[in-house]
Order: sequence, then C-alpha cells, then structure tokens
Amino acid sequence: MAPRCWRWWPWLAWPRTRPPPSESTQSFRQQFSTQEQTPQICVVGSGPAGFYTTQHLLKHHSRAHVDIYEKQLVPFGLVRFGVAPDHPEVKNVINTFTRTAHSDRCAFHGNVVVGRDVTVQELRDAYHAVVLSYGAEDHQALEIPGEELPGVFSARAFVGWYNGLPENRELAPDLSCDTAVVLGQGNVALDVARILLTPPEHLEKTDITEAALGALRQSQVKTVWIVGRRGALQVAFTIKELREMIQLPGTRPILDPADFLGLQDRIKEVPRPRKRLMELLLRAATEKPGVAEAARWASAPRAWGLRFFRSPQQVLPSPDGRRAAGIRLAVTRLEGVGEATRAVPTGDVEDLPCGLVLSSIGYKSRPIDPSVPFDPKLGVIPNMEGRVVDVPGLYCSGWVKRGPTGVITTTMADSFVTGQILLQDLKAGLLPSGPRPGYAAVKALLSSRGVWPVSFSDWEKLDAEEVSRGQGVGKPREKLLDPQEMLRLLGR
Repeated sequence: MAPRCWRWWPWLAWPRTRPPPSESTQSFRQQFSTQEQTPQICVVGSGPAGFYTTQHLLKHHSRAHVDIYEKQLVPFGLVRFGVAPDHPEVKNVINTFTRTAHSDRCAFHGNVVVGRDVTVQELRDAYHAVVLSYGAEDHQALEIPGEELPGVFSARAFVGWYNGLPENRELAPDLSCDTAVVLGQGNVALDVARILLTPPEHLEKTDITEAALGALRQSQVKTVWIVGRRGALQVAFTIKELREMIQLPGTRPILDPADFLGLQDRIKEVPRPRKRLMELLLRAATEKPGVAEAARWASAPRAWGLRFFRSPQQVLPSPDGRRAAGIRLAVTRLEGVGEATRAVPTGDVEDLPCGLVLSSIGYKSRPIDPSVPFDPKLGVIPNMEGRVVDVPGLYCSGWVKRGPTGVITTTMADSFVTGQILLQDLKAGLLPSGPRPGYAAVKALLSSRGVWPVSFSDWEKLDAEEVSRGQGVGKPREKLLDPQEMLRLLGR
C-alpha cells in the first residue's frame, strides 16, 4: 500500500527537498555513521506495527536502542486480542516478535499508558525519536436510534471478549436468541459470525477464553445475517474467510441467486484476487451442491446469510423496551462509478427480527495526547510517509498512520517504511544531537507517579502461567484476564 501523502495540510513541516546540511549537521551525521552514539528511540504500542517498526530499526542500525511502551500488561496487541482463536497459524508471528524483544537493544515496558502516565512531550525530551504505533482502540459508532440497547455490541468488543482483552472480560453477551445480525461485510464480520456458529467442541482446543466458550456452549443462536450497505462486488472480506464460512461444520449458507445476477459479466475485468472471491461466491449461490455437500447442508442445524444493499436505520426495542429485538434496514442502491461508488437509500425499509446486533463497520484510532496532531474525520495522525506533520522527531506507523485497513503483512510493510524514514532522518542529521537519557528519565517519572512497568521477562512469567493453566484443560493457554491478578502473580 502506498504511503499516505498529507500534502494539503497547512502546517506541513517536512519539505520534500531540504537545504544542504550545515557543518553541525555534517558533524552529527559523522558521529552516527561512526557509531559513537546510541540513538535512543521510543515506540508506543506493542502490536504488529510497533514490533515491525522496532525490528526494522534494530536490523538496520547496529547501535540503536528501542524502548517499547504498552498500556496493557502483556504484549502483541491485535495478534493476541484480535486474531480469531481458530486461526492459530496467524499468531505464529509472535515468535518473531519475541526474538525482537529478546534483543539486548530492545526493552518492553508494559502497564504504561502514554498520554496519562507519561506525556508524548516527556518521551520526546527523553529520546532522539518517538514512533506512535498504538493502533485503533475504538470502533465506528452506528449513530442510529437504539444503538444503546442491551443486545447491541461493537464487533471489536465482542472479539475482545472471546479473545481475553481485559477491558471486555465482563461483556457477557446474551446468546439466548435464535438470530443475530452482523453489520458490515469485512473479515472481522465473518470472524464473529464464524465464532457464533462454530460447534463449541471445535473451539475447545483453542485459546478462546473459558468464559466465552461456556457462553457459546449455551448459545441458542441458529442464524446469523451478515449485512452490507453495498453489493456483492463490494464486500471487504477475503477468500480465505469466505471459504471457511462455506465449509463451516453444521452450517449452511443462505445466498439468494437474485443478488448475483449479472455478476459473472462484471467480474471479467476486476483484479484476480477479487475475481476469485466473486467466483467462489457465485458457485456457492448459484450452483447445485454435490451430493455430500447437499446432505451436509440439509442436516445443518445452523445457517448464515449475506444481505446486500441494506443500511442500518434503527435498532428496534422489545415490547418492554429493555433490549434489542430487531433492526430496521434501509434498502439502498449504488450511485457513481469506481472509487466514487456509494450506497444511497431508496426510501424502502425492512425490519429484520434479531436478539443480538454486532456492529462491524470499522475500527478507529483515538488521539493520544493534546500535543500530537490528529484528524478526527479520518481517525489518523496526519503524516507524510510516517513523519508526523509539524512535529520533528515524531513518527507513526500502522493503523494510526494509514487507517484500520489491511492485514498483518500490510502493517509490516507500512512499519518498515516508517522505520526507514526515521533512519534516513537520523543519518541526515534531522534529529536531536547529543545523548538522550531514554528510559532512565522515563523510569524516574513513572516511579514518582506510582506507575510500575511490566518487563518482557515479567510477561514471560505470565505466559508460562497461561500455558500451564491451558495444559490442564487441553488448550494452548488459558489467558489471564484480570490485570490485578497478573500483578499479584508478579508479586506487585
């Protein structure tokens, strides 16, 4: 993905062409090129963006030291808290991140909330450069009546619940209804639909939390509708996730062939990945299944379906007004062509009964500190190739840089770009000269404020405890959910 270029920002302070370096700059460059100094660099966030940025910096500068700050007590961000429990292969990247954390030029400091426990300015004073890689901690609101009713959750919170994110451990969704609606048609939407419909015995050997597994064992949800405001050609999920849904044990797809009329002709010129995805959808919707598949679908106790050209208008309450009982959908049509295509209401509406509504229309980042520019509309830090505009020495990578799009490999490439840009600025003498105290200064600040950071070796003690608890029930781990329990286990 090409880096976002913020050329229209009036306060843009990083010119594309720079004046010849001054004598002092040449001297500074020479100091670093001869490795007489150790660049002290701070990365905020220990998810994929943070670790990939760190990895690049350590690999391409032989003396750089990187401190990673994380608000959770445990590392790895969305790899731990976002990747579905039935996708363990995606989590193997944790092994790479662990090797990075074991470098003697890298340190992890968990349980530190940047913007509260320490300010970004204080970090900038302590380090030669600061990289903000804290991801997208919030979700896009539906902004429709009834959104606040019990039974309505963000997909982000639901994912956090079954993946053990401490802030979501008490979510306790009521799964006693027979129909759930997922709003959105991206990979996260398919993840939550799949987890809702997967036979619980297929999840018993994963790292799903015991509380979530217990709730899913008692679940009465039999049908999940996955609703999008545009058509089949515009779905945001990928072929892997769709194939998993089609092959999900004990379920059958509900796909209306009328939704796919004319699609065969329209996909001839689309890029190959999109074409393969559409061909799989078409086969599932329009072709007669084979004997074995037909028999499996006929006996399936659960079902999932895709609803296109529907936009949420209102969550409908139960007669007593105490919880969600359905959702009113505006029927839409597409206007415009190409990238300008958008869904507009036709004036028709339909009501879809359901007892559970999961909103999966996107994640969004939050501003971290008043001193850091932030675009609330786009939900990103204004930047050019990772350089935060108007704040020399401050950088960003990952979702807070480009928005919540792409997969882990997208974030890897994006983070490598930021790391490279930072090293270019370092070499060009554009970062502060002279030694910086790094963590020594921050540690003193945190200590004076009663904040006790968690180290990577501390995490490894918690990791061992989780693995030990999991072995007792045949799981790879049983995640610790309570930060206070974690601190007790560490003797804090």
